[in-house]
Amino acid sequence: MSKVVERLVCSQLVAYLEEHNLLPRLQSAYRKFHSIVKLACDALLEADLGNVSLLGLLDLSAAFDTVDHSILISRL
Repeated sequence: MSKVVERLVCSQLVAYLEEHNLLPRLQSAYRKFHSIVKLACDALLEADLGNVSLLGLLDLSAAFDTVDHSILISRL
C-alpha cells in the first residue's frame, strides 16, 4: 500500500511543480526524458580543467517505510 501512495504523491507533486515551473531546468531526478548525462559531462569537463567536483546525493525513497503508520494516521 505504501508504494501505491508513494507513486500517487510523487506523480501529483511532480505535476504541480512542473505546472508552476518550480523545478530547476537541469534537474534530472523524477522527470521523464531527463538523464544525468549533463551532470556527468560537467563533472568530466571540470576534471579536465583540474577542478574538483563534489556531488551530494540524498535518497529518501525508503524514508516513508520507516514511519510508524499508526502514529502517522493519528497525527493526520
